[in-house]
Amino acid sequence: MSKKEETKEQNLTGNIRKLSEISEWFEKQEEVDVEEGLKKVKEAAAIIKASRERLKVVENEFEEIKKEIDVKDIPF
Repeated sequence: MSKKEETKEQNLTGNIRKLSEISEWFEKQEEVDVEEGLKKVKEAAAIIKASRERLKVVENEFEEIKKEIDVKDIPF
């Protein structure tokens, strides 16, 4: 796996980890600091947006692989 591929993989994995940490932060709060909560929500929204974009790319890559496999399996 190339460094670029590893970075992308870690990005999604890291994003899931970060979202989990944000969720845990909210769960641990007895009284949520509104300003800090807003920062966490904005961070989570940005992470979700980036993850959706990355997942679209991954989905397209899978579709391309699927097309390659389907074409190769057709007898000529």
